[in-house]
Amino acid sequence: MTTILGIETSCDETSAAVLEGAGDETNLRSLVILSQDVHRIFGGVVPELASRAHLTALVPVVNRALTDAGTALEAINAVGVTYAPGLVGALLVGVSYAKALAFARGIPVIAVHHLEGHLFAQSLEHPDAVPPFTALLVSGGHTLIIDVAAWGEYHLLGRTRDDAAGEAFDKVAKLLGLPYPGGPHLERLARDGDPARETFVRPMLNRGQRQGDADFYDVSFSGLKTAVRRRLEARGDSADARAELARGFQDALVETLVEKTARAAIAHRRDRVVLGGGVACNRALFEAMRARASQFGAA
Repeated sequence: MTTILGIETSCDETSAAVLEGAGDETNLRSLVILSQDVHRIFGGVVPELASRAHLTALVPVVNRALTDAGTALEAINAVGVTYAPGLVGALLVGVSYAKALAFARGIPVIAVHHLEGHLFAQSLEHPDAVPPFTALLVSGGHTLIIDVAAWGEYHLLGRTRDDAAGEAFDKVAKLLGLPYPGGPHLERLARDGDPARETFVRPMLNRGQRQGDADFYDVSFSGLKTAVRRRLEARGDSADARAELARGFQDALVETLVEKTARAAIAHRRDRVVLGGGVACNRALFEAMRARASQFGAA
């Protein structure tokens, strides 16, 4: 039985967790996530402030994770830490702390790629979320469609050519006057919008595309964001307009992601689709993906 302390400081949340187990049989003993509210003042993450906040928060967060797990630092066999990608200064805080802690205890450091961590994280709550599968990773900084043949064997099929899905959510939310982080607020607002009132072209979703085309799996959301801004300028900032634009934007983005992922799963004959990243919490995306996957026999 191995006990690992996990540390994550890639952006604006200071996180620590204690995991115990071996192989696919892993138990999450504790998880502590401290969000940095200071960025709401600026409507986005300020890298320097994020780094400084990690410096003051990391030790208390780790101590709380150990306490919640009912374990001591002496029982930890290894330290896992996110090393990339992310904000350089924020990552440096976590990596430096992990290396120092591991050196003092004489235990190994496990460098974890941020996006690979998203792939593995799903199996903590869903034991059947193991390869082979098609993965859609959607966060504030990344949008990737990956064929996962086995752990450690990844084939990147598609990615965003500009804005990531989470970034597009936050930027459109800001246009609509919603607080940061905007994704959850936009999702709630979209529930009140009439889906028939505002519709947008599904970007890079040409039904005539074929496998092998350069844009068959790729996505792009910068034009969609611009389209929302122009419609908002034309309609005015009424409550109905904002709700309908939020719904139209979300529907376009979700359908694009779902259909591109479905293409990948069908082409590679995968019967399992895994969502990862912060945008995977969007209920509309989850429900649409589940409905589409059921059409070709995937779960």
